[in-house]
Amino acid sequence: MGSVLIAFFAGLGLCLSIIAAPGAQNVFLLREGIRRAGSHRRHAIALAAVCLASDVVLIAVGVAGFGIVVEQVPWLFDAARWAGVVFLGGYGLLAALRAYRGGATIDAAAPASAEPVPVPSGSAGAGTATITAAPERIRTRAAMLPAILTCLAITWLNPHTYLDTVMLLGSISTTYGEARWVFAAGAIAGSAVWFALLTFAARFAARWLRSPRSWRVLDIGVAVMMLGLATALALA
Repeated sequence: MGSVLIAFFAGLGLCLSIIAAPGAQNVFLLREGIRRAGSHRRHAIALAAVCLASDVVLIAVGVAGFGIVVEQVPWLFDAARWAGVVFLGGYGLLAALRAYRGGATIDAAAPASAEPVPVPSGSAGAGTATITAAPERIRTRAAMLPAILTCLAITWLNPHTYLDTVMLLGSISTTYGEARWVFAAGAIAGSAVWFALLTFAARFAARWLRSPRSWRVLDIGVAVMMLGLATALALA
């Protein structure tokens, strides 16, 4: 039971450490969460669900793929472990450097996706035809499709997605042996927690993340988590 919990929380912590960065996907979701608060909450939830579903597929491919490869080529186990140590250590040191330098911010005020402008109803003057606004639900659906397509493009056309999710998580999962799918479950849980946070706490998060000091605190947490995981992996 102890090893299972260790694998789960290692996956959760590693995923949160990787995903909690001011990247294109996070900026997009944060902006949409702010713009779609209130009556349009389902819009932001749909985008978060797209991101989570993408992560589930990528994590499963990484864990399954590396598991099969390691069974065929056993020496890749140690190679993957030490590659993970180097990557995690380097990532942690870069996060520590960002925290030391400070200055990182995020601008969630800019528009994230195109949205149709409502056409007012009523007469515009003599001899002018009256134009009736489209129903609210139709405008919402029309705006949702391009936003979802943008979200898919940001997720699947980003090379860092494959490096972080497939390569890194997949290779490190092999160090947990039979518990690698528990590690994967923890990583998926971390992804779900982060996307839920961006969706439901977008307004608060936007105010908090506008401060360079907030990103410094976040980078310190990422550095501690990454360097701790690198140490544990090296001693495994």
